[in-house]
Amino acid sequence: MKKVAYYKGCLASLSAKELDTATQALAPKVGLELIELESVTCCGAGDIHEAEPDYYLHINARILAYAAAQGVDTLMTVCNVCTLNLRQANWQLQIDTELRARVNENLVAVGVPPYERNVEVRHFLWEIAEGEGYELLQKAAHKGLKGLKVAPFYGCQILRPSKIQGFEDPDRPWSLERIITACGGEPIDYPAKIKCCGFPIIQAREDVALGELIQPIEQAYEAGADCIVTPCPLCHLSLDAWQSKLKKQTGRDFKMPILHLAQLVGVAAGLEDSELKFKRHVVSVKPVIEKLSV
Repeated sequence: MKKVAYYKGCLASLSAKELDTATQALAPKVGLELIELESVTCCGAGDIHEAEPDYYLHINARILAYAAAQGVDTLMTVCNVCTLNLRQANWQLQIDTELRARVNENLVAVGVPPYERNVEVRHFLWEIAEGEGYELLQKAAHKGLKGLKVAPFYGCQILRPSKIQGFEDPDRPWSLERIITACGGEPIDYPAKIKCCGFPIIQAREDVALGELIQPIEQAYEAGADCIVTPCPLCHLSLDAWQSKLKKQTGRDFKMPILHLAQLVGVAAGLEDSELKFKRHVVSVKPVIEKLSV
């Protein structure tokens, strides 16, 4: 078992609790022992990063410090935004020794251990897309997806900027397709799988955000997908909850089920309903379950 510090972030702690329960249930099946971090805060998303960049650095350094204190080499996330924020802060702290010294001094002043031992920030997606995690995934997915047509939706912040994320080509990603295939599903290709879901601008420019949102849902629907899977809870929130906004704006009711990555793999691995918690979704996942039950 690979021990990792587990940072679930805000959404998996609150509005997307189903992501946390599915991840925790699936982790041992793919060789991961999760050490859940306590007393950690939000990573700041994009708002604090833009408004208060120094404060953003401190709250992310605090998370990294708590992860390093667990004696592990990896901090695992389940959110695209958390991954980007933590990796970017980590990169800044590693290349700028004066900055790191100042941040550590402030952490110690408030009772937080200094960040002195580097940890690598990795998304759950990366842990199961290659290496031993992928090999264990293939074994764990014994129930399979029976050819379910699954449209992968990466979103933007798991891929870009590539110098910070760097796991795969941001224009030609492959990880979700590989996982879908290993689970016995059929990945559906469509152009909008690497676009933004519209979440960052929904409050300021709802019309523009919905213009972004409709593209992956409409393209996946027209390509014959049974569902969409995403590794980001913010993308999941947009794609799942805001289909009602699209219906009101366009008159089209897509009824496209949206699954978290851990839920999709969890179905293939035979997780229980109590671990998948599909009832928490806005758009019903019942059509997917019924197709797999045939």
